[in-house]
Amino acid sequence: MIAILKKEFNSFFSSPIAYLVIGVFLLINGLFLFIFKDDFNILNAGFADINSFFYLAPWVFLFLIPAITMKSFADEFNNGTIELLKTKPISNWQIVLGKFWASLLLVVIAIIPTFTYVFTIYELGNPVGNIDFGSTIGSYIGLLFLASTYTAIGLFTSTLSKNQIVAFILGVFITFIFFYGFDAIANSFSNNLMIQKFGINEHYKSISRGIIDTRDLMYFISVTIFFLFITKMRLENE
Repeated sequence: MIAILKKEFNSFFSSPIAYLVIGVFLLINGLFLFIFKDDFNILNAGFADINSFFYLAPWVFLFLIPAITMKSFADEFNNGTIELLKTKPISNWQIVLGKFWASLLLVVIAIIPTFTYVFTIYELGNPVGNIDFGSTIGSYIGLLFLASTYTAIGLFTSTLSKNQIVAFILGVFITFIFFYGFDAIANSFSNNLMIQKFGINEHYKSISRGIIDTRDLMYFISVTIFFLFITKMRLENE
Protein backbone atom coordinates (compact mmCIF):
# COMPACT_ATOMS: atom_id res chain seq x y z
CA MET A 1 0.00 0.00 0.00
CA ILE A 2 2.84 2.40 0.85
CA ALA A 3 4.33 1.90 -2.62
CA ILE A 4 1.02 2.78 -4.28
CA LEU A 5 0.63 5.80 -1.98
CA LYS A 6 4.11 7.10 -2.88
CA LYS A 7 3.58 6.47 -6.59
CA GLU A 8 0.22 8.29 -6.63
CA PHE A 9 1.41 11.14 -4.43
CA ASN A 10 4.52 11.71 -6.53
CA SER A 11 2.41 11.66 -9.70
CA PHE A 12 0.37 14.58 -8.36
CA PHE A 13 3.48 16.73 -7.93
CA SER A 14 5.13 15.59 -11.17
CA SER A 15 2.18 17.17 -13.01
CA PRO A 16 0.33 20.48 -12.51
CA ILE A 17 -2.52 18.75 -10.59
CA ALA A 18 -1.22 19.28 -7.05
CA TYR A 19 -0.15 22.88 -7.64
CA LEU A 20 -3.45 23.73 -9.34
CA VAL A 21 -5.55 22.14 -6.59
CA ILE A 22 -3.67 23.87 -3.76
CA GLY A 23 -3.48 27.18 -5.64
CA VAL A 24 -7.13 27.23 -6.70
CA PHE A 25 -8.34 26.23 -3.22
CA LEU A 26 -6.36 28.98 -1.51
CA LEU A 27 -7.15 31.56 -4.21
CA ILE A 28 -10.91 31.04 -4.11
CA ASN A 29 -11.03 31.12 -0.32
CA GLY A 30 -8.69 34.10 -0.14
CA LEU A 31 -10.78 36.11 -2.58
CA PHE A 32 -14.08 35.42 -0.84
CA LEU A 33 -12.78 35.75 2.72
CA PHE A 34 -10.52 38.80 2.40
CA ILE A 35 -11.00 40.58 -0.95
CA PHE A 36 -14.60 40.46 -2.15
CA LYS A 37 -16.94 42.77 -0.23
CA ASP A 38 -19.66 40.22 0.38
CA ASP A 39 -21.22 38.28 3.25
CA PHE A 40 -18.26 35.87 3.33
CA ASN A 41 -15.65 38.56 4.04
CA ILE A 42 -14.40 37.81 7.55
CA LEU A 43 -12.81 41.26 7.94
CA ASN A 44 -16.26 42.86 7.66
CA ALA A 45 -18.07 40.30 9.81
CA GLY A 46 -17.71 42.24 13.05
CA PHE A 47 -16.80 39.19 15.11
CA ALA A 48 -13.80 36.87 15.35
CA ASP A 49 -14.50 33.56 13.62
CA ILE A 50 -13.85 31.88 10.28
CA ASN A 51 -17.22 30.24 9.79
CA SER A 52 -17.29 31.65 6.26
CA PHE A 53 -14.30 29.50 5.36
CA PHE A 54 -15.93 26.36 6.72
CA TYR A 55 -19.08 27.16 4.76
CA LEU A 56 -17.17 27.72 1.49
CA ALA A 57 -14.65 24.86 1.75
CA PRO A 58 -17.11 21.96 1.22
CA TRP A 59 -18.42 23.63 -1.95
CA VAL A 60 -14.91 24.24 -3.30
CA PHE A 61 -13.89 20.67 -2.45
CA LEU A 62 -17.02 19.42 -4.23
CA PHE A 63 -15.23 20.29 -7.49
CA LEU A 64 -11.56 20.03 -6.52
CA ILE A 65 -11.57 16.56 -4.96
CA PRO A 66 -13.25 14.87 -7.97
CA ALA A 67 -10.60 16.66 -10.07
CA ILE A 68 -7.90 15.00 -7.93
CA THR A 69 -9.44 11.51 -8.00
CA MET A 70 -10.82 11.41 -11.56
CA LYS A 71 -7.67 9.88 -13.02
CA SER A 72 -7.00 7.42 -10.19
CA PHE A 73 -8.58 4.42 -11.94
CA ALA A 74 -9.94 5.94 -15.15
CA ASP A 75 -6.37 6.53 -16.33
CA GLU A 76 -5.33 3.00 -15.33
CA PHE A 77 -8.26 1.49 -17.27
CA ASN A 78 -7.69 3.70 -20.29
CA ASN A 79 -3.96 2.90 -20.54
CA GLY A 80 -4.38 -0.77 -19.66
CA THR A 81 -1.98 -0.46 -16.72
CA ILE A 82 -4.57 -1.79 -14.29
CA GLU A 83 -3.76 -5.35 -15.40
CA LEU A 84 -0.08 -4.75 -14.74
CA LEU A 85 -0.93 -3.32 -11.33
CA LYS A 86 -2.96 -6.41 -10.47
CA THR A 87 0.01 -8.67 -11.21
CA LYS A 88 1.99 -7.02 -8.42
CA PRO A 89 2.11 -8.77 -5.02
CA ILE A 90 -0.50 -6.42 -3.55
CA SER A 91 -4.18 -6.90 -2.87
CA ASN A 92 -7.02 -4.89 -4.36
CA TRP A 93 -7.61 -3.35 -0.95
CA GLN A 94 -4.02 -2.12 -0.87
CA ILE A 95 -4.42 -0.57 -4.32
CA VAL A 96 -7.62 1.22 -3.31
CA LEU A 97 -6.30 2.38 0.06
CA GLY A 98 -2.98 3.52 -1.43
CA LYS A 99 -4.79 5.74 -3.94
CA PHE A 100 -7.22 6.92 -1.27
CA TRP A 101 -4.55 8.02 1.20
CA ALA A 102 -2.48 9.70 -1.51
CA SER A 103 -5.46 11.78 -2.66
CA LEU A 104 -6.50 12.60 0.91
CA LEU A 105 -2.93 13.61 1.80
CA LEU A 106 -2.96 16.14 -1.05
CA VAL A 107 -6.21 17.58 0.31
CA VAL A 108 -4.68 17.85 3.79
CA ILE A 109 -1.69 19.73 2.34
CA ALA A 110 -4.15 22.15 0.71
CA ILE A 111 -5.88 22.70 4.07
CA ILE A 112 -2.72 23.32 6.14
CA PRO A 113 -2.04 26.88 4.81
CA THR A 114 -5.54 27.89 5.94
CA PHE A 115 -4.27 27.81 9.53
CA THR A 116 -3.06 31.33 8.72
CA TYR A 117 -6.74 32.35 8.67
CA VAL A 118 -7.02 31.26 12.31
CA PHE A 119 -3.89 33.24 13.21
CA THR A 120 -5.27 36.31 11.39
CA ILE A 121 -8.56 36.18 13.29
CA TYR A 122 -6.69 35.49 16.54
CA GLU A 123 -4.64 38.68 16.07
CA LEU A 124 -7.56 40.82 14.87
CA GLY A 125 -9.84 39.80 17.73
CA ASN A 126 -10.81 42.36 20.36
CA PRO A 127 -9.22 41.52 22.71
CA VAL A 128 -6.45 39.61 20.92
CA GLY A 129 -7.19 35.89 21.05
CA ASN A 130 -10.95 36.33 21.17
CA ILE A 131 -11.78 33.32 19.02
CA ASP A 132 -13.86 30.20 19.64
CA PHE A 133 -11.17 27.51 19.43
CA GLY A 134 -13.62 24.71 20.22
CA SER A 135 -15.77 25.50 17.21
CA THR A 136 -12.71 26.08 15.01
CA ILE A 137 -11.06 22.76 15.92
CA GLY A 138 -14.38 20.95 15.48
CA SER A 139 -14.82 22.54 12.06
CA TYR A 140 -11.37 21.42 10.93
CA ILE A 141 -12.08 17.88 12.14
CA GLY A 142 -15.41 17.94 10.31
CA LEU A 143 -13.72 19.25 7.15
CA LEU A 144 -11.16 16.44 7.29
CA PHE A 145 -13.85 13.76 7.60
CA LEU A 146 -15.87 15.44 4.85
CA ALA A 147 -12.80 15.43 2.60
CA SER A 148 -12.24 11.73 3.24
CA THR A 149 -15.84 10.98 2.22
CA TYR A 150 -15.52 13.11 -0.91
CA THR A 151 -12.29 11.30 -1.77
CA ALA A 152 -13.86 7.86 -1.39
CA ILE A 153 -16.76 8.91 -3.63
CA GLY A 154 -14.33 10.30 -6.20
CA LEU A 155 -12.32 7.08 -6.25
CA PHE A 156 -15.48 5.08 -6.85
CA THR A 157 -16.62 7.25 -9.76
CA SER A 158 -13.16 6.97 -11.32
CA THR A 159 -13.85 3.23 -11.73
CA LEU A 160 -17.08 3.87 -13.66
CA SER A 161 -15.49 5.20 -16.84
CA LYS A 162 -12.22 5.22 -18.76
CA ASN A 163 -12.85 8.88 -19.52
CA GLN A 164 -11.54 11.22 -16.82
CA ILE A 165 -14.04 13.96 -17.64
CA VAL A 166 -16.95 11.54 -17.23
CA ALA A 167 -15.44 10.34 -13.93
CA PHE A 168 -15.13 13.98 -12.81
CA ILE A 169 -18.75 14.83 -13.67
CA LEU A 170 -20.04 11.69 -11.94
CA GLY A 171 -17.91 12.50 -8.90
CA VAL A 172 -19.28 16.03 -8.66
CA PHE A 173 -22.86 14.79 -9.14
CA ILE A 174 -22.77 12.02 -6.51
CA THR A 175 -20.87 14.22 -4.05
CA PHE A 176 -23.43 17.00 -4.54
CA ILE A 177 -26.29 14.57 -3.89
CA PHE A 178 -24.69 13.41 -0.64
CA PHE A 179 -23.74 16.91 0.51
CA TYR A 180 -26.81 18.92 -0.42
CA GLY A 181 -29.33 16.62 -2.13
CA PHE A 182 -30.73 15.12 1.07
CA ASP A 183 -31.17 18.60 2.56
CA ALA A 184 -33.12 19.69 -0.52
CA ILE A 185 -35.36 16.61 -0.31
CA ALA A 186 -35.89 17.15 3.43
CA ASN A 187 -36.90 20.79 2.85
CA SER A 188 -39.53 19.68 0.35
CA PHE A 189 -40.98 17.39 3.05
CA SER A 190 -41.37 20.00 5.78
CA ASN A 191 -37.75 19.77 6.93
CA ASN A 192 -37.75 16.05 7.68
CA LEU A 193 -34.77 15.54 10.02
CA MET A 194 -34.50 11.82 9.30
CA ILE A 195 -33.87 12.50 5.60
CA GLN A 196 -31.31 15.20 6.44
CA LYS A 197 -29.33 12.74 8.53
CA PHE A 198 -28.59 10.71 5.39
CA GLY A 199 -26.70 13.69 4.00
CA ILE A 200 -23.14 14.86 4.68
CA ASN A 201 -24.06 18.47 5.44
CA GLU A 202 -26.11 17.72 8.56
CA HIS A 203 -23.26 15.77 10.19
CA TYR A 204 -20.65 18.28 9.03
CA LYS A 205 -22.58 21.16 10.62
CA SER A 206 -23.00 19.14 13.81
CA ILE A 207 -19.24 18.59 14.21
CA SER A 208 -18.55 22.22 13.26
CA ARG A 209 -20.37 23.36 16.39
CA GLY A 210 -17.43 22.00 18.37
CA ILE A 211 -19.27 18.95 19.67
CA ILE A 212 -17.65 15.70 18.52
CA ASP A 213 -20.55 13.26 18.45
CA THR A 214 -19.63 9.63 17.76
CA ARG A 215 -22.76 9.32 15.60
CA ASP A 216 -21.39 11.96 13.23
CA LEU A 217 -17.98 10.32 13.15
CA MET A 218 -19.52 6.92 12.49
CA TYR A 219 -21.55 8.39 9.63
CA PHE A 220 -18.45 9.70 7.86
CA ILE A 221 -16.46 6.55 8.53
CA SER A 222 -19.30 4.31 7.34
CA VAL A 223 -19.92 6.23 4.10
CA THR A 224 -16.18 6.36 3.39
CA ILE A 225 -15.74 2.62 3.96
CA PHE A 226 -18.85 1.87 1.86
CA PHE A 227 -17.51 3.72 -1.17
CA LEU A 228 -14.04 2.25 -0.73
CA PHE A 229 -15.61 -1.20 -0.56
CA ILE A 230 -17.64 -0.80 -3.77
CA THR A 231 -14.53 0.66 -5.40
CA LYS A 232 -12.71 -2.55 -4.50
CA MET A 233 -15.63 -4.59 -5.89
CA ARG A 234 -15.49 -2.65 -9.15
CA LEU A 235 -11.74 -3.28 -9.32
CA GLU A 236 -12.26 -7.01 -8.87
CA ASN A 237 -14.85 -7.12 -11.64
CA GLU A 238 -12.65 -5.40 -14.19
